[in-house]
Amino acid sequence: MNSGMRSGIARWIGLLLLALIVAAVDQASKAVVANSLAIGQSWTPFPALASVFEITRSANSGAAFGLLQGGNFALLLLSLAMLVGILIYFGRLPSVSVIQILTLGILLGGVIGNALDRLRLGTVVDFIHWQLPGVISNVSNLADHAIVFSVLGLLLFQWRAGLSLEREQRASEIRLNQNANSKSVDSAGEIR
Repeated sequence: MNSGMRSGIARWIGLLLLALIVAAVDQASKAVVANSLAIGQSWTPFPALASVFEITRSANSGAAFGLLQGGNFALLLLSLAMLVGILIYFGRLPSVSVIQILTLGILLGGVIGNALDRLRLGTVVDFIHWQLPGVISNVSNLADHAIVFSVLGLLLFQWRAGLSLEREQRASEIRLNQNANSKSVDSAGEIR
């Protein structure tokens, strides 16, 4: 087996292993909450933070922030499309950095975690309850956080890659200009 094939297999193993770990941790955390709290019941692990953070079990048949309530089937189809899209995108990357493996693996794991809930339960188990009184109150789960942070990581990676490409292009233009300027013509019309 050549080194290119080994590195190709290694990148897939890294992606899928990370996705499985994220999905497993997500599902385990949801199982602990589902076995400990009734829907709507809260637990305050840090009493000093009770006004901003609690564990509150909820069953979400929609998307983030209560959008598309009752849209479980459509959201399941969207999850499956995302899963396929991530795998196709990853497979088509000519080269992959560790950051891309991490962010896409975490994203894939988050998508799998919520899709498993939708398949098994018809809703997503949410329990991480962040709130700013009078401003926002949101209940989410580890899969949601994995999705959000991995998308932010991918955007940051793409932005930085774009900056690097711009710097390389500017440096290349400067080198071309320097090479063009270093060639001069002598009095006989010869290029020196």
